[in-house]
Amino acid sequence: MSLTILTVDDSRTMRDMLRMALADAGYRVVQAEDGLDGLDVLRREEPQVVITDINMPRMDGFGFIEAVRRDAQHRAIPILVLTTESDDDKKQRARRAGATGWIVKPFDPAKLVAAIRRVAA
Repeated sequence: MSLTILTVDDSRTMRDMLRMALADAGYRVVQAEDGLDGLDVLRREEPQVVITDINMPRMDGFGFIEAVRRDAQHRAIPILVLTTESDDDKKQRARRAGATGWIVKPFDPAKLVAAIRRVAA
């Protein structure tokens, strides 16, 4: 059985790129457009890994990570942040919120898949 990955990003182009890279690696991909949509998807799906952007409308990645970590059913899911941000303060804030790892866009599909394999093991 392949892993299910939830991607949360407001950019349609980035969601399409993630879907292609992850599907090519054999993963089932479910997607959300922002943090609120991501929480809604979590009510219907059981992903083994979440990949989220930080800068999104309605609910940003920090709020999304914090909400996932407050939910007993999903608090142990690995969460990778995939963002254009590289600021150390934001990395620390994401880590405090509960992020498992941080990847800067543009991403290398092979490195993304390797990171997923590490956190999903």
